[in-house]
Amino acid sequence: MSRLDPLPISTSTPKERVAYLDNARYWVMLLVVVGHSLTELVVMDSARGVYTWIYAFHMPFFVLISGYTARHYVGDFRQIRRIVSTLIVPYLIVETGLQLITRHYDGEPEHWMVLSPQWLGWFLAALFIWRLTTPIWRALKYPITTAVLISLLSGLIEIPNVLALPKVLGLLPFYVIGLHFDRELFLRLGRARIRIAAAVLLGGTFVLCQLYAQSWADRWPTTWLLWKARYDELDAGPIEGMATRAALLVIALVLTLAALSLVPRARSWTTTLGGRTFYCYLLHGFVILWLDRHFGLWERIEPYGATAVLGCIVVAIIVANVLMTKPVATVFRPVFEPRLTWMFRDPQEDSYHRGEHPDVWDRGVDEALPPRMDVPLSPRLR
Repeated sequence: MSRLDPLPISTSTPKERVAYLDNARYWVMLLVVVGHSLTELVVMDSARGVYTWIYAFHMPFFVLISGYTARHYVGDFRQIRRIVSTLIVPYLIVETGLQLITRHYDGEPEHWMVLSPQWLGWFLAALFIWRLTTPIWRALKYPITTAVLISLLSGLIEIPNVLALPKVLGLLPFYVIGLHFDRELFLRLGRARIRIAAAVLLGGTFVLCQLYAQSWADRWPTTWLLWKARYDELDAGPIEGMATRAALLVIALVLTLAALSLVPRARSWTTTLGGRTFYCYLLHGFVILWLDRHFGLWERIEPYGATAVLGCIVVAIIVANVLMTKPVATVFRPVFEPRLTWMFRDPQEDSYHRGEHPDVWDRGVDEALPPRMDVPLSPRLR
């Protein structure tokens, strides 16, 4: 893999959210909520096919976007405050809440496992680690190659679930690739021929997942798609395990690029909702867990087969959209995104980082992309 040029550090302050990035977040968040809602139904072929297709690329997609929007991270005072207020604080709230619910209904975990995320908190923990290591990936000569090797080798050894380290290392290549994405790549993905090929690819793989979900699950359990189990836990030797993960890395990257190609560029209602995916991600787990533990919903609907799967998908989409509405954001913004100005020094006192660095890392703020993607590149982008 060829050497990547150093990333430039912009000193201009962003002025607007980018519709493309928020649209991307909206659509991938729908996949996240639908995927989680189908977890208890994968015993059925109809659910397993959809689940396999979603999990083949939806988190790599999310991680790559997170890497792209973190490329300006330099660790200045303002960015550190953002890490605490929008990663550490929500992580503690979500993990505490979810563990209290499971302890109430299941009696587990017996003790509060603050450093061992049980479910949704893993992504916040991963973003925390990836963010802090961003300068390393920008300094290395061959960052993507290094990240791929780490991902492949991590499945060989026992890694404790401290801050979701197995998944952090398994999905690391997508974050590093995102760091080295640029606007020109997004422009190229928007060309008409590529978008047609992407639609055919995503549609074709969806059909294949429906047709062969059972046979694939017999040979490669869906646990592979969670990026956290050791190879021997998946009944694979070292060579087979690394080869399988390498294939999954390639498949996930190709499908992610295809999905990025199809994301709408124009501003629309999905742009507005996509700017609030943060709250949807943090809250939807409580909805799913409550419906499962309190009402036994998935056990009740399982006998209805494909009808239950379709109904589950529709309801999941509705719930996701509701959780991305303005009233939800208004209520939970002070909880999940406290300003904490009282806790940190004034950014103007930061003598170690001169200039303004865009705070784009997971909120969709960046220099605006052009609304059309089929036009020739301007000289400024070449």
